[in-house]
Amino acid sequence: MIKQLLTATMLLLVSMCSIAQSNKAEPWYTATTVYQIYPRSFYDTDGDGIGDLKGVIEKLDYIKASGFETIWLSPFFSSPQMDFGYDISDYRGVAPEYGDTAMVTQLITAVHAKGMKIVFDMVMNHTSDQHPWFQEARKSKDNPKHDWYVWQDGKGKRPPNNWKSQTGGSGWHYDSVAHQYYWASFLSFQPDLNYHNPEMKTAMLDNLRYWLDKGVDGFRLDIFNSIYEDSAFHNNPFALKVVPSETNPNGFFQKMKYTINHPQSFAFANELRAVLEEYKYPPRFAVGEVFGSHEVLRQFMGEGHDGLNMVFLFEILDFKFKAKYFCKVLQTFEKEFPHPYMPTYVFSNHDRKRSISRMDNDTRKAKLLALFQMTARGVPFTYQGEEIGMEQAYIPLKQAKDILAQKYSRIPQFIANMSSESLNRDECRTPMQWDSTTSAGFSISSNTWLPVNNNYHRINVAAEQRDSNSLWQVYRQLLQLRKSSKALQSDTITVLKKMPKNVLAFQRSNAGETYTVIINFSKKRKNVDGNEGSLLYSIGNTKLQTDQIELGPYAGLIIKSN
Repeated sequence: MIKQLLTATMLLLVSMCSIAQSNKAEPWYTATTVYQIYPRSFYDTDGDGIGDLKGVIEKLDYIKASGFETIWLSPFFSSPQMDFGYDISDYRGVAPEYGDTAMVTQLITAVHAKGMKIVFDMVMNHTSDQHPWFQEARKSKDNPKHDWYVWQDGKGKRPPNNWKSQTGGSGWHYDSVAHQYYWASFLSFQPDLNYHNPEMKTAMLDNLRYWLDKGVDGFRLDIFNSIYEDSAFHNNPFALKVVPSETNPNGFFQKMKYTINHPQSFAFANELRAVLEEYKYPPRFAVGEVFGSHEVLRQFMGEGHDGLNMVFLFEILDFKFKAKYFCKVLQTFEKEFPHPYMPTYVFSNHDRKRSISRMDNDTRKAKLLALFQMTARGVPFTYQGEEIGMEQAYIPLKQAKDILAQKYSRIPQFIANMSSESLNRDECRTPMQWDSTTSAGFSISSNTWLPVNNNYHRINVAAEQRDSNSLWQVYRQLLQLRKSSKALQSDTITVLKKMPKNVLAFQRSNAGETYTVIINFSKKRKNVDGNEGSLLYSIGNTKLQTDQIELGPYAGLIIKSN
């Protein structure tokens, strides 16, 4: 009898542990929604034509009212601004045009006071060539900081090997002071740090801890897949591929075997995760800018989910506005990134063409894209201005301030215009359009660092907030619905089959709560058989009948099961 009682007790304890494990709350970042701020173009409070940190603080109420829960802030650190902040000269300093360290602390405090989170953009792969570390490193081969960067002797007047940068051309640059070549995987003034040097690596991880100690909730990691390169400096093999892509970083007739997605970069992702795990209350997270196959992306997140918490799935940036395309995306992501992996959904950013301009600047389509993004299983990232339908501006290459565009400025403009992607990143970085006053309400100055898009009288925050049928209202309503629904935050999603052509349907479920999302990507009216619930939310003309759902052109809805 005693043996039976002990056995029953053990079974009960095992069962309780199992239930506790299955009911364990997921970390906050798996259910959050992220709003990317490019501070230089967000809001200018001092009239110099450049956005600043005080401007971010003053617009927090807008971000919260929109429904976003986490802010991702592009770099504001000390920098010569050759690449507008992605060339850092002091990881703990602040560029004076943005503010100072006291303002950063004030921003972190203000964000948390509103029940929101804040993520910093961290460029760990390289520094500016003006960083004190590099200025020391180039003094001599014997300088203690020399090995903090990647140096090699040349082969006569030729670079050490054939490595190409991610922007084309040799990534090796001769330094006349050090009398050696340094490696830069992106642009010439951004020398790569040497992560084979443990002292340098510790210093960089301590820079993360510095901001984590100040309360930052995580990091977006710039070109993280270039962190390590081959220490033996083998030549990269030939590849019959000219232009790199999101799923294949090879390009410029080279397989980037020794410079991108190095095995030690995967191991370093685990080291970085361990640093984040030092901070438990609240948990912190990192999302990586990486490129490669799904297998490679999973390696960055760790086979035991002990690497980066998330990575960007950039293959959907160049999306096709078709139900078949998004159906395949859902099925692929669920197969390749099942729980506990968390997919990310991002359709634009500070480097890529604005999403609405991929859809003929059609607001109806933008609303449906938002419906998909905010209801699919994953973390949505929204670039500033997407929520009001800001369109891609047109700025000729020869007028570009973007250093990358200047590199390609000799390309005839008509050839550049043929590309589906802009070669000038200025075009997606124009100032945020707040209202119809001077400079779209971005600044009291008419001399802004980039020209304001000339459609700001029509497209701006103030106008969208007044219009009950605007794109911003759709974002606000969807974000509010997502935040209040465990089903839309859960790790389950089921794609429904046998839908009419160009209609996508899927279900989200949690604890007896089931939502069905149906989206008509067509300009034609569609009928969907069946109706086992009540209408929770709709976009466009929709009608629920007893046994049928009618969807007008470019319409979508969410049904809650009875």
